[in-house]
Amino acid sequence: MPRKPATIRTPAAPKAVPAPLVDFESLAVEQLRTAPIDGLFAGDDREREHFEGGAAGAIDLTGCSFLECRFTGVTLTDTDLRGSRFIETVLEAPFAHTLKAARTTWRDVRIRSPRWGSAEFFDADLESVHLIGGKIDYLNLRGSRLNNVILEECTITDLDLGAARAGRVALVNCRIGTLDVTRAACSSVDLRTSEFQAVHGVEGLAGTIVDDLQLSQFAPLFAEHLGVRVEG
Repeated sequence: MPRKPATIRTPAAPKAVPAPLVDFESLAVEQLRTAPIDGLFAGDDREREHFEGGAAGAIDLTGCSFLECRFTGVTLTDTDLRGSRFIETVLEAPFAHTLKAARTTWRDVRIRSPRWGSAEFFDADLESVHLIGGKIDYLNLRGSRLNNVILEECTITDLDLGAARAGRVALVNCRIGTLDVTRAACSSVDLRTSEFQAVHGVEGLAGTIVDDLQLSQFAPLFAEHLGVRVEG
């Protein structure tokens, strides 16, 4: 009796888990103290304050800590935020030609409608962050750690995840020019519903979730990476 051909079972792709975000609506503006953005200094610890409008300018705010704060329409061009911490904080319509946020920590943060030119988040730590809307020319997350992060309805010209460690990340209805995942370590990174014009470092796509259309778009990259020659 002939043997039945072996059945190859493809394991189900893991699902990206949306970030368990805090109740940001509990941070009502009227319950926060109003404070001027230009009144901050390096190493400040601020809690339950509302910074509305104004420009911080090219000042040193390294090592600051913001707990349960709101930033509304604040300009942070060339403001040095390196090593600062943002915890349970909301940023509404932040603006910066260059955002200097390397090695920062973000926990339970919502960022809505940012307008950033170059956003330098390299070597940062993002946990339960929800970025909604806005336009970013260059989002540099190289070497960063991302866990429970959602990018939703964003337009990003260049998204750099090189050497990043990304777990349970979702890009929802985003428009991405170039995605760089060179040497990235991804786990349950959901790319479905988003558009990409180019991808660099195709080996870094391991651990991501794509849809059928994206798979067909990425197929030439996979073939080139594996040394597969496709002939008609």
